[in-house]
Amino acid sequence: MPPTPAVPHGKRPTLADVAARAGVSTALVSIVMRDAKGAGAATRERVLEAAQEIGYRPDARARLLRSHRSHLLGVQFGLQHPFHSDLLEGIYAVAEPAGYQIALSAVAAGRGEQRATDALLADRCEALILLGPQAPAARLAELAGQLPVVSVARRLRGTAPGVEVVRTADDEGARRAVDHLVALGHRDIAHIDGGRAPGAADRRRGYRTAMSRHDLADRVHVLPGGLTEEDGATGAHALLDATPLPTAVLAFNDRSATGVLDTFLRARVSVPDEVSVIGFDDSHLARLAHIDLTTVGQDIPRLAELAVGRAIARLEGERTPTGEAVVAPHLVIRGTTAGPA
Repeated sequence: MPPTPAVPHGKRPTLADVAARAGVSTALVSIVMRDAKGAGAATRERVLEAAQEIGYRPDARARLLRSHRSHLLGVQFGLQHPFHSDLLEGIYAVAEPAGYQIALSAVAAGRGEQRATDALLADRCEALILLGPQAPAARLAELAGQLPVVSVARRLRGTAPGVEVVRTADDEGARRAVDHLVALGHRDIAHIDGGRAPGAADRRRGYRTAMSRHDLADRVHVLPGGLTEEDGATGAHALLDATPLPTAVLAFNDRSATGVLDTFLRARVSVPDEVSVIGFDDSHLARLAHIDLTTVGQDIPRLAELAVGRAIARLEGERTPTGEAVVAPHLVIRGTTAGPA
């Protein structure tokens, strides 16, 4: 049954409303809601039943603020990144059982990282977890001087002291992708890179290293790219304009690879019969049945576990490994790669 209306429509029920419904004092209701001693079993049951009837929910954040701790982990993420959405699910799964809540702040076209982090600081977050931050290292170090900061999916090379780093071995992921394509028989493998995005330099280096290791250094072909489908499409158009078309393409991420697939589809270039395509991240986008993208997977549960664990360890004063934590990637083979025609 739906809760029985007991307060004006649109007004959030309060402790006083619960007390009036149950016929007890507000102080007694507070005792029950805090699960403290001082209320008998029958009274406790009556108060909880009254709270359910009128739709009362305790304000957990207000209670935490009164305790002088927010137990809030602020997470900055990119609104348009499917991989970040997947990471958020993992972060929630780790943080909540540990007694911490998550406050989110998005980076979007009209909302930069400075504004996103300022909002989290205003919410009294105790630590920050930044997904793929692109702010200068000096800015990240400045934040780390105020509270624990964990950077996920970006190598910092010691340029931001105090910042914890959790990332995938991006160069190894690119090498695994090239190894897979070479094992299928490909030799002409192009790479649409990520520009200045976090991880792009490592993936570019991994691609070049793998091509050289397979004696294909003279066939290295890197095209400028970026994070989006449009960047992938631009790179694919450049490949279509070139002669001959490579037999395989490694895109910077799954979004970029999706732009490549769309461009080839419109140009009637068959994937994987004419060109194989590999993405990076293994985001939910890659797993869609009509995309079925071969990709380099990042270990999201492990990345989330390390990011949340390091933030909480800093808050709780626990002695844990600090600095950079690097997680191995894995190859996920689906329907967009095959041997060359």
